[in-house]
Amino acid sequence: MKILVTGGAGYIGSNVAINLIDAGYEVTVIDDLSTGNTKLIPKEADFIKCNINELEKLEKLIIKKNFTAIMHFAAFVEVEESVRYPDKYFLNNYINSQRLFDVCIKNNLNNIVFSSTAAAYGVTEKKGLISENTELNPNSPYAKSKIKAENYLLGINSKKLNFMILRYFNVAGADPKMRSGLISKKATHLIKIASEAALGKRKHVIINGNDYETIDGTAIRDYIHVSDLANIHIKSLEYLIHNKKSEIINCGYGQGHSVKEVLDTTNRFSKNKILIKYGPRRSGDVSCLIADVNKLKKIINWTPKYNNLEFIIKTAIEWEKKISNE
Repeated sequence: MKILVTGGAGYIGSNVAINLIDAGYEVTVIDDLSTGNTKLIPKEADFIKCNINELEKLEKLIIKKNFTAIMHFAAFVEVEESVRYPDKYFLNNYINSQRLFDVCIKNNLNNIVFSSTAAAYGVTEKKGLISENTELNPNSPYAKSKIKAENYLLGINSKKLNFMILRYFNVAGADPKMRSGLISKKATHLIKIASEAALGKRKHVIINGNDYETIDGTAIRDYIHVSDLANIHIKSLEYLIHNKKSEIINCGYGQGHSVKEVLDTTNRFSKNKILIKYGPRRSGDVSCLIADVNKLKKIINWTPKYNNLEFIIKTAIEWEKKISNE
């Protein structure tokens, strides 16, 4: 089967492309390389440099290749940048996605796996796990742009389209075979930052807030290994093809680790012990965000392979070493 992957030169898109190829799918990657990196695109994939707003070019490609499904990752994803440039995020993440979906429907490409985010739940002090039915309360233009794209899919006649909306919690780690990982000049992901500090690229790591109502006072998050997330995409694709039914699913492990726990674990692998400093809480941060993954396991019968914080961090550090030596 032929799969079109938008944003396949990015962190998550490239990992999914790799795993699709491993599973025997024929993959075409499109990416305009505005934030992606050609080093991450699997050699076995057909790569076309293209923005998702180049609709005529996309339509010709869809007609020519006759894809079974599209996996849509192409988006801007930096929360802080979205606050500064909300129109940029609205245009690319919503308007361009909407137009892409319309081209897909027009040309009978009616299986879509959409990359979304747990940022959709926003600032919530809901006790317990976050389910797909938790009220959405986005507090950034990034999250709002993703929800608008979700809502556009939800509003399309089910006879025209089947989709899986996947809301990611905290994605981390790198491909165990070191074929892909996170490349970022301005890292915002905790485990990426910790890996840089472990290799001496940073003098210290700041923990924002140590007075939360958690076991060590630092915020707790649900970290999922990027390869397990890639597997969720493949199983979601199989579900769509066989069941022709649309779903929204959380992607996480259903368990959390505190910021301090992540840094302490990183220090066990690090020759350069990370210097930890404490700063004030960031606006909008909550004490604990953990996914309810009951629907995930029920719908696609998914079992994680890399649900181990040490393994997640170890692959992240190994990847950081690799890109440092290139």
